[in-house]
Amino acid sequence: MRELRYLFALLVGSKRKYVDPSRAVEILKDAFKSNDSQQQDVSEFTHKLLDWLEDAFQIKAEEERDGEKSKNPMVELFYGRFLAVGVLEGKKFENTEMFGQYPLQVNGFKDLHECLEAAMIEGEIESLHSENSAKSGQEHWFTELPPVLTFELSRFEFNQALGRPEKIHNKLEFPPILYLDRYMHKNREITRIKRDEIKRLKEYLTVLQQRLERYLSYGSGPKRFPLVDVLQYALEFASSKPVCTSPVDDLGASAPASSTLPAQTSPSTIEQQGPSSSDVPSTSPVQRSVIHKPFTQSRIPPDLPMHPAPRHITEEELSVLEGCLHRWRTEVENDTRDLQESISRIHRTIELMYSDKTMVQVPYRLHAVLVHEGQANAGHYWAYIYDHHQNRWMKYNDISVTKSTWEELERDSFGGYRNASAYCLMYINDKEQYLIQEEFNKETGQILVGMDTLPSDLRDYVKEDNKRFEKELEEWDAELAQKAQQEKLLSQIPRAPAPSPAPVQAGEPEYLEQPSRTDISKHLKEDSVQAINKALAEQEDRGPEAIMDTTAVNAPAQPAPNQRVVEVAIPDVGTFVIESEEGGYDDEVMLTPNMQGIIMAIGKARNVYDRCGPEAGFFKAIKLEYSRLLKLAQEDPPPECDYRLRHAIVYFIQNQAPKKIIERTLLEQFGDHNLSFDERCRNIMKVAQAKLEMIKPDEINMEEYERWHQDYRNFRETTMFLMVGLEFFQKKSYMEALLYLIYAYQNNKELLSKGPYRGHDEELISHYRRECLLKLNEHAAALFESGDDQEVNNGLIIMNELIVPCLPLLLVDEMEEKDIVAVEDMRNRWCSYLGQEMEPNLQEKLTDFLPKLLDCSTEIKGFNDPPKLPSYSTHELCERYARIMLSLSRTPADGR
Repeated sequence: MRELRYLFALLVGSKRKYVDPSRAVEILKDAFKSNDSQQQDVSEFTHKLLDWLEDAFQIKAEEERDGEKSKNPMVELFYGRFLAVGVLEGKKFENTEMFGQYPLQVNGFKDLHECLEAAMIEGEIESLHSENSAKSGQEHWFTELPPVLTFELSRFEFNQALGRPEKIHNKLEFPPILYLDRYMHKNREITRIKRDEIKRLKEYLTVLQQRLERYLSYGSGPKRFPLVDVLQYALEFASSKPVCTSPVDDLGASAPASSTLPAQTSPSTIEQQGPSSSDVPSTSPVQRSVIHKPFTQSRIPPDLPMHPAPRHITEEELSVLEGCLHRWRTEVENDTRDLQESISRIHRTIELMYSDKTMVQVPYRLHAVLVHEGQANAGHYWAYIYDHHQNRWMKYNDISVTKSTWEELERDSFGGYRNASAYCLMYINDKEQYLIQEEFNKETGQILVGMDTLPSDLRDYVKEDNKRFEKELEEWDAELAQKAQQEKLLSQIPRAPAPSPAPVQAGEPEYLEQPSRTDISKHLKEDSVQAINKALAEQEDRGPEAIMDTTAVNAPAQPAPNQRVVEVAIPDVGTFVIESEEGGYDDEVMLTPNMQGIIMAIGKARNVYDRCGPEAGFFKAIKLEYSRLLKLAQEDPPPECDYRLRHAIVYFIQNQAPKKIIERTLLEQFGDHNLSFDERCRNIMKVAQAKLEMIKPDEINMEEYERWHQDYRNFRETTMFLMVGLEFFQKKSYMEALLYLIYAYQNNKELLSKGPYRGHDEELISHYRRECLLKLNEHAAALFESGDDQEVNNGLIIMNELIVPCLPLLLVDEMEEKDIVAVEDMRNRWCSYLGQEMEPNLQEKLTDFLPKLLDCSTEIKGFNDPPKLPSYSTHELCERYARIMLSLSRTPADGR
């Protein structure tokens, strides 16, 4: 009892997304153990739960009242009484019985009232234990209805032929407001009169329907037609123009004698065709037989009737016959209309039989519906509960709670659609407002909501649990921070230095020890700013190729003996001739967009460098590069041209990274040792390296710096997952594509949780992940339908290893309606096999597999390790990503 109180209190006031009911469920499982160890359905579980709670309340009440008779809240809330009145073996009897859930049969009934009528009246049956075989029967009358009335809908029946239980999927309608006056004992006399009247009306209705059927299906043979139509056809036949010859003779006189002989042309035909056949070249019989002249040869002769007609009929006969047929047709139409109106009137009378004021005094409002989807021995439950304060239906599906509508409830609960139907209906007394009314503070008069509605002990319990939850969040954050710190330490492990030319190695320490790094750095910076401003005023806006080709006054005329002249091609910019020392740079790094942008910026800053020195040239180059990247970050390019993939700084700017993070990243790019391919670049590289060393530890948070760069690496990895997954999808390799798209979606969702520009279009990834699952599901179903053992097993392997583990990923986010619909479609595809004739081994495999498919748990099962990603250079990644995104833009909008 205590665990249930805690569970319901947490449902009211917990800060968690969902509450774990495991402790309470385990206690209930131990209490409800049965000998057969079979899974209990909702009715059995609810019945045992009510009994268990009743006993628990009774024990508690007896302890507190010291043996005095006390009220049990469970009995008062959920239990009612009915009076059984009847005859058994010729003897009358009356018994009062208590009920909790009232059982109703579904099979053979169309709505809830029909079920109730059948349950309340047990017709006369033969007594098996009576020697005189007296008739027996009984009626049930409610004497006391509970505030919460629960109907148990029996949707199981045992199939004797197949030897197993089966679910009844018949449609059964139930109203949002149910009036129970007709079933109350105090109204038994009125109800009996009305039932007798309804019985009489239904008998009369049966006679009328039989008579109407004779008018609508007239005839003595296998085919029947409406009598009105029969008379109309006879009238049309009699009114047709009489003919004097048989249809065959008439056709023979006007048609060609044979296809091998010339046609005999009648005068009327000659007039229609114009020139005679002698005016045109003669044609062989075979050739003439294939000529098609739709408006001449194929025209029906004007004297040939369109319909059969009498050969001989006098005007007097026709007049008498037409008069009779017209009269009979009118009589039949009037009779048919009278019958239909009488039937409609009787239906309306039956519907309104209990609508008078005396029979609408006990209203019960539908409060909750428990729905089951699946088959007799496997499936999934969810519930619809009416929110009386918001006046709308809510759908409770495991950890997902969403707004719903009466139309959705009808579709899922009435049955006859898919394999879902209501198993349990809960109505509440519409006049007992205490069941739904809000609670108020007795002192202030304010409405109590949330935890304020709980007793003090439960309120304290929920507060403690919320504190534990906050502590769990802090521990989780600390664990993530510790993991990030470990990754940072691993990244700082010294590596073998990259090979660099001898002059650079010799000169680097000396340069770093120069006093300009500390003593005169401020003076140099002021001079540099003045020099940049002066150079900017003089600098002409010239292209990078012209800048790189410009020869400085102090530039050496010939390259040094240990240097080589190479060409570096910068995509979308041009090809530059530079001097490079042997082994002075990594060709692949030089082709990255970052390095190309820096080379271009240094080229544009050449005049400043030549006039004012390396530091001024550095400031000019870094300003130019930052301005270029800022402009790219502000653009809105198409999906195939994602500047974030080319430049980490564009990613940082768009996601509003701290300025210090962006500055250090830009400094590290300018300090890359690959820039040592000529004197100008090498000197600017050394200035950047000196600036990096001047940054004090307290000026930038290196942990935050590493987190931003790790996020960018995750973004590139997510891009690779997405790109490879889409490539496989377009090749129709759906099994290979699925895992890549799954990890792309999961990683991307984590990125987007930090900001809208941290990842890719979530809807795009979601769409192709969903389509991949649907196509695999269809393929697996086709394999199952083949009946071949190997293919059936392969289909079930696809479902068990790929589809089923992915379903929680689609169900965990209740906002993704398309994903939820896709899951329903996949389940319906397999549930459609229920009830179909199939081999016993297939039925057994389907029975074993369906519970896994219908399990709506959103607990994400373990997946395989992420698929290995190939190594891509930035240039290759951008090219392949652009290619796949362009191909998607050429497909239909829905991606199918």
